[in-house]
Amino acid sequence: MTLNKLERTLSIIKPDATRRNLVGSVVRMLEEADLSVIAQKRLHLSEGQARDFYAVHAERPFYASLVDFMTSGAVVVQVLEGEDAIARNREVMGATNPSEAKADTIRARHGISLEQNSVHGSDSASTAASEIAFFFSEVEIFPNPIQ
Repeated sequence: MTLNKLERTLSIIKPDATRRNLVGSVVRMLEEADLSVIAQKRLHLSEGQARDFYAVHAERPFYASLVDFMTSGAVVVQVLEGEDAIARNREVMGATNPSEAKADTIRARHGISLEQNSVHGSDSASTAASEIAFFFSEVEIFPNPIQ
């Protein structure tokens, strides 16, 4: 028998979703997938913050457009916690391209396009750790005592 591990991951609700007032719907879908929101804040990324956060994509042709999009409005950054949280969050988000995402995923329900796909989620444990630290200090994260 394999025991699932308790993990943390970063989730970002992107400007296309915050503009359409979908934060509650996205959070509800995450919570229904047994992911607990243990830290959350709404902010407007500066160009510098967006460039730093997405630096891994700096050489990609979509980088400038991604930075412009991510600074175009409010985002909600949150730390999720749960068993196998990284994989679970990625499953609930769905494929990056909303037109390819499985039904009943966040991107299938709310995504507009490949870029405006409503959410971001960490892709590995090391990425999750660095992405969480980018936005949150340890004193801002409140583990769920029920887990």
